[in-house]
Amino acid sequence: MPGIIVFLGPSCDLETAKGILPEAEYRPPAARGDITAAAADGARVIGLIDGVFLQECAVGHREVLGVLRSGVVVIGASSMGALRAAELCPMGMIGIGEVFRRFRDGELESDDEVALVYDPESGYALSEPLVNMRATLEAAVRAGAATPHDADAVLQAARSLYFPERTWPVVLRAASLPEQAHAQLATFVRSSAVDMKRADALAALEHIRAHLSGR
Repeated sequence: MPGIIVFLGPSCDLETAKGILPEAEYRPPAARGDITAAAADGARVIGLIDGVFLQECAVGHREVLGVLRSGVVVIGASSMGALRAAELCPMGMIGIGEVFRRFRDGELESDDEVALVYDPESGYALSEPLVNMRATLEAAVRAGAATPHDADAVLQAARSLYFPERTWPVVLRAASLPEQAHAQLATFVRSSAVDMKRADALAALEHIRAHLSGR
């Protein structure tokens, strides 16, 4: 009977996750009904990191509330978990990380921010989530690799694209930056892109590990 079930997909590779939290049972991104099923299977702690957006119905609010009422600890971060935690933290769901914080505080509002497409066999991301692009552009401005004006142009170009089309080469072309600005930002992306979703997934796994040890 599993004590911990974590729903994980492209936000973090399984090998790294198991290195942090080997006790957990890892399941693919959650769809509607999967949280309820995890509780029925005996989970006392559920980590909701990744969930489906297009393929099936997404994780429902009522099912999360139902397992919370039964005494199960539900921790959300990074992707679908951050969305649901931002909505349900007043009801007892625990949110972890920067993506959660930005949704909770109203800085981000659309599910589109965390959506991406990925290879279901390997878990490899085939597009870049908008929230990671935002974080990378913020870092580029701080590092002097992009002006605020150019960063905003790139962000608007990314927002104008349907999320499966969002890759850095496509977005940078769509932004139509001057050649030098384009080259400088592309170099920064290759060397210093920020993966906020992965960082938050790791933080959630560390939080569960700390929870188990009573800290």
